[in-house]
Amino acid sequence: MKLDPVTLEIMSMKLSAAASEMAYFLKRTGRTLYIKESEDFSTAIANLSGKFVAYPQNVGVSGFFDLDCGPAIQAVGHLDPGDVILTNHPYMSKGLATHLPDLTVIRPFFHGDKLVAYGWAFVHSADVGGRVPSSISPSNSDIFQEGLMIPPVKLVRKGEIDPVVEGFLRSNCRTPEPNMGDVRAMLAAMSLGEKRVQRIIEQHGLETFENSLGDVIEYTALKSREIFRKIPDGVYEFNDFLDDDLVSPIPIRIRVKMTVSDGLIDLDFDGTDLQVAAAYNIPTAGIRHAQLTSWLTSFVLTHDKTVPQNAGMLDPVSIHTPKGTVLHPIFPAPVGVRHAVVHRVMDTENGALAQALPEFMPAACAGLIIPTVLAEPEDANGDRNVVVVEPMVGGGGAWNGHDGPDGRHSGPVSIGNNPIEVTETGAAVTILRYGLRPDSGGPGKWRGGTGMELTFKAKRLGSQVLGRGMDRFRFQPWGLLGGKPGAQARTILNMGREDERDLGKIDVVDLGPNDTITVLTPGGGGYGNPFERDVEAVLWDVKRGLVSDEAARTDYGVVVGGGVVDAAATEALRAGQPKPDADRMFDFGPQRRIWEAVFDDKLMRRIVAVVLAQPSGGRKAFRNRLLAPLLKALDRYRPLEAEELAELGRDVTRNLEAAEAAARPNSEHQAAA
Repeated sequence: MKLDPVTLEIMSMKLSAAASEMAYFLKRTGRTLYIKESEDFSTAIANLSGKFVAYPQNVGVSGFFDLDCGPAIQAVGHLDPGDVILTNHPYMSKGLATHLPDLTVIRPFFHGDKLVAYGWAFVHSADVGGRVPSSISPSNSDIFQEGLMIPPVKLVRKGEIDPVVEGFLRSNCRTPEPNMGDVRAMLAAMSLGEKRVQRIIEQHGLETFENSLGDVIEYTALKSREIFRKIPDGVYEFNDFLDDDLVSPIPIRIRVKMTVSDGLIDLDFDGTDLQVAAAYNIPTAGIRHAQLTSWLTSFVLTHDKTVPQNAGMLDPVSIHTPKGTVLHPIFPAPVGVRHAVVHRVMDTENGALAQALPEFMPAACAGLIIPTVLAEPEDANGDRNVVVVEPMVGGGGAWNGHDGPDGRHSGPVSIGNNPIEVTETGAAVTILRYGLRPDSGGPGKWRGGTGMELTFKAKRLGSQVLGRGMDRFRFQPWGLLGGKPGAQARTILNMGREDERDLGKIDVVDLGPNDTITVLTPGGGGYGNPFERDVEAVLWDVKRGLVSDEAARTDYGVVVGGGVVDAAATEALRAGQPKPDADRMFDFGPQRRIWEAVFDDKLMRRIVAVVLAQPSGGRKAFRNRLLAPLLKALDRYRPLEAEELAELGRDVTRNLEAAEAAARPNSEHQAAA
């Protein structure tokens, strides 16, 4: 490092302040609820290689500071002062844009005639065309169905918006005016960022500024590695599941082997399931990517909130993602609901870290964000209002000494909720209930946080509801060290009425007159034996409506009636309870135990290996033939039955053995040759 410690700290803080000011400016000038309320956007300052050196700390999407602007900049080539690059192409930007609704801009920052840095911003757009309103559907089978793909291109040339590029953008979306309002807010934020960079250079000199762009990243890497040294050296393996990909009933497995050595971490995702013909893929380009490392950044910032937020935080981390898997898909795999897989990656890394640091790490959180979208019918001008009613989350996982947060969890992004008044002003919708979901937090000595409930009805006939990122309807958020799993998710049409119907995971639902829809999110997993929970804590949960009288009795052994604890009955009930299995670190719930009793790690890795050995164009058909018994018999809405699944497992194993035998002569012939 070239700068002295005091100057380095000053430059780090000033760069961070500039990035934060850009973000606040964007929030205040953005057009849509995505920006003004949900805060689904961010800004940053990047060095000349395209790596982020400064990122906002308290506004916008958290955790994106390991993205890389370099490939998009290289794709465009020469940039003049006032130019701005626009892209939303996940594959051509090498994962800078993580799905098509994320409109992303990059502006070169000049000092005089010299290029000194770049500004970056993205906003989640209300719509970029595609098959459905809001563009994202979990059932999209390729990225062409997800909307307009914009390769890195100059949106602004020397300060003037290119009318041709703007015309393409306007003509390929359902919400052109709101889209351009948000884009112009980004452009204004970039202009502000360049002014702030110029001011820093005027105050400290060009040489100090240029040195800071490397030194800040190097300094952050040193601090984060020191924190990673708190993890005992070793190899930790874990896997977790998404329920399915919506278009088939087969779970998606994420598997990691975490190797820790003196503060260096290697994440090997070998054995993770193949990419799917649905929108559950993360476009990482096979490199270390922010959507695979967000749990590690949370680990660092939990230990030391003063660590600068930039690309250096992940320098001690290396990643391996086999090509053709959900974490390294091949174009044109759809990626719209990539955030659902990101959550499960976080849970998987959390499970690995829990083995290393069981007294520090929490149980699983709800593990989802569900942007619940209302798409109203077109008006007389052909325009369509598309809004997020609420970006629903669930409960946080409990940890040693602490209950999980209710209605909130540590996800990959810090998206806020929409105030009911703002939602009802922006759309013809009535919110009937928005609150915490009773009896959803995983029981434990420390209770998992409760999930959420949202019930609403649309006022306009022809309205549609879209659910994105729904999961945990089958496999529950797991409990830790005696704690129980959190409640599963539910989606219900007309809850409490004679025509009530469970919808499960939804794509698009057409609402009839007077229909209501209810989204119930999972709670977080519990930590520790529930029968060791403080009796007064259970009573307090009952009084607040977070735990029912019945759940207090069955889950915690506490007898409550009329808001009072029956001490004698409670003592007797707790004395008769068997002690939990002390050797079982995780409680995954019955559905996962049944699944993994048949489809264990060894079998799943064999399946992935034999399919990846096929030519990429034929893998989908080959996998379907291999798993034909499951595709034919499984029903995502019916609980798994152990005996039936065991028979299906035997059928799949026979198919797998035949495929391996057929491949063996070819490999032997190639080896001999």
